[in-house]
Amino acid sequence: MGKPLGVILAGGLATRMGGGDKGLLQVGGQSLLHHVINRLRPQVEGLALNTNGDAARFADLNLPVIPDSIEGFAGPLAGVLAGLDWAAEQGAESIVTAAADTPFFPRDLVTRLTEAADGQTHPLVLATTPRTGDEALKSGGDKRVNRHPTFGLWPVALRDDLRAALNGGLRKVVLWTDQHDGREALFPADPFDPFFNVNTPEDLIRAETLLELA
Repeated sequence: MGKPLGVILAGGLATRMGGGDKGLLQVGGQSLLHHVINRLRPQVEGLALNTNGDAARFADLNLPVIPDSIEGFAGPLAGVLAGLDWAAEQGAESIVTAAADTPFFPRDLVTRLTEAADGQTHPLVLATTPRTGDEALKSGGDKRVNRHPTFGLWPVALRDDLRAALNGGLRKVVLWTDQHDGREALFPADPFDPFFNVNTPEDLIRAETLLELA
């Protein structure tokens, strides 16, 4: 399997940041989106941005902008579907997604995801990190790992299945991936969780301090 295409998911409502485009917030003199692009672009065959509203606000990025095709705010799976439809038009077999508000994700994201998919008919893998002791005590379900559902490897072959699930009301990523025997790729979380994302003004301050470690 060759390199997948990359899709940056930027369709969230950013309610905890007061709304607007989180990806345009600055960390270390660059927007979060620029950090994400710089990490993802070398790992993929091509890159697009999934977002809704006026695409002109992202014109300086020189990326294809692909909106959700599902009505209303349907969450990250709607962005995944938009990315799969775009990839199908390019003749690609798979995409890797990354969140627009997660500036420090691993530089070997695609390699680890594709390795974890070895032998799958339809490569479907989510990124995970180990849970800390406190997280494990507080959590339900699988106490070993945190799943990061906006970071995954997704097969174009299942896009119509995903469309049907979304139209049927499914919104939770892991419910759909579990239905299709999705796998997990484990990433180290030392010295910090590389999937740390900016949700609040406090997170933005923390991102500045983490920049030198990333």
